Amino acid sequence: MAHHQSAKKRVRQTEVRKVHNKYFARTTRNAVNKLRVMTDKTEATEMLPKVVGMLDKLSKKNIIHANKASNLKSSLTKHVNQLV
Repeated sequence: MAHHQSAKKRVRQTEVRKVHNKYFARTTRNAVNKLRVMTDKTEATEMLPKVVGMLDKLSKKNIIHANKASNLKSSLTKHVNQLV
């Protein structure tokens, strides 16, 4: 248990950041999954830049690792390019 004022504040800040990061990570994961199951190429090409931007923002804020974001962007782009 935190006894110092600064430690108590740190606990509060960490909790707020955790909820914030969890929300954005979950939202991005849902968008990635939605893009993966798309079969319409026009919709997918329209959605791809938005999802890539979300991934870039997560990696910039260190919510996910930069390499993971790159791998996801690569696989999603490959998926969209293979659609007919």
